[in-house]
Amino acid sequence: MEKFFDEIFSRKEALKGVRVLDITRVILGPWCATLLAELGAEVIHVEVPGTGDVLIRPVAPWGDFPRGISPGMMCANANKYFFGLDMRKEEGQEIVKELVARTDILIENFKGGTFEKWGIGYRQLREINPSLIYISMQGFGNWGPLSERPSYDAYAQGITGLAEITGFEESMATKSSAWIGDFLSGTYGAFVAMVALFYRKRTGKGQFIDISQAELLIRSMDWTWLYQKVAGKRRSRFGNRDMAVVPSCIVRTKDGFAALGAWTEREFNGLISVMGREDLSEFAPLEKRHQGAEKIYSAVEEWAKGVSTADLLEAAERGGFAAARVMNSKDIHESPHFNERRAVWKFDDPVWGDLAYPFALHLEETPGRIRWSMRPVGFDNEYVLRKVLGLSQEKVAELYEKGVVGKWDEKVPFACPPPGWDGEAGLTFKE
Repeated sequence: MEKFFDEIFSRKEALKGVRVLDITRVILGPWCATLLAELGAEVIHVEVPGTGDVLIRPVAPWGDFPRGISPGMMCANANKYFFGLDMRKEEGQEIVKELVARTDILIENFKGGTFEKWGIGYRQLREINPSLIYISMQGFGNWGPLSERPSYDAYAQGITGLAEITGFEESMATKSSAWIGDFLSGTYGAFVAMVALFYRKRTGKGQFIDISQAELLIRSMDWTWLYQKVAGKRRSRFGNRDMAVVPSCIVRTKDGFAALGAWTEREFNGLISVMGREDLSEFAPLEKRHQGAEKIYSAVEEWAKGVSTADLLEAAERGGFAAARVMNSKDIHESPHFNERRAVWKFDDPVWGDLAYPFALHLEETPGRIRWSMRPVGFDNEYVLRKVLGLSQEKVAELYEKGVVGKWDEKVPFACPPPGWDGEAGLTFKE
């Protein structure tokens, strides 16, 4: 099977020829655009000259910027052309309009009304390009009582109820340490972009797409909201136990942690057999598991504490139920399975050097790919101005002189190239 996915870079790109204008900040919008870029779209990422996106470029765990890299920025901005443009200036707004005339999809997540004030809102831009697909990504959408509020990942996890159902019953509501609200909602955004492209191919019509981060996070919370309606009951926190599928949990072993699950009757009987707890066999039918949930989980947790993780995994093989060691990021990087499948995508970036990305889009004919990571602010200005817009050198120089376009500020380490960059590596346009 793996031969279908060899020689990725020699295969076609599904979205080649699709141009995306990515005027987004932080993670939600950039991640949406990155997924399109990984599938071949030409994505132009717009930032303010000098500092770039001040809401994400300075973000790094514990303030650590290895090799001048901003982990916050890098995790959601692969394969893009970075364009430093001051949209507050009238000439900057005119450049946006010129780009829109040549663009298939525009994605933005600025505060509602900002683009309209600048003359580049959807109603204004569709006059320039009627087939434009305009995606507005807001925390709470473009209308409703909360529509004017800003939203970040922690805020979204709280207001949607995700934090309320995460953690242990006796503990406080808990935020997922991963930016799940941003990445999950951004993935939905890429999906609806594809749907809009398909519709436009059939009809020739563009459209406005209103995305609410909060609503998409709510949509992803499995049975929580349906259960509230039909049963009138609030879902509570269950810690590492799943109360819809019993048993499905994270358990402590002698030397670490393991995840295990036994859904079918065969799997359940295999589990209780290796535990020596055949007395639980009355709960083998799935519909009876909930009657014995506390007994089942207590038995599983007590058994797991007495064995090593390796022994638990070996028992799972014998018993025919699912189990895995709880892994950390180092384990993933070194995993033979994930490396063979390129879920850990290791590559030599022309600007930043040796990097690794998580990756999982395996299409036989049009596989996704990582060509480069994020760029310094304004790194691809010449590509956008000269190649995409066809401007003369003189006009480009004038735009630089007026501050309409610009590159990185050398005094801002997370906005500029790393120390030792030769001034040419990675450039996409050369005279």
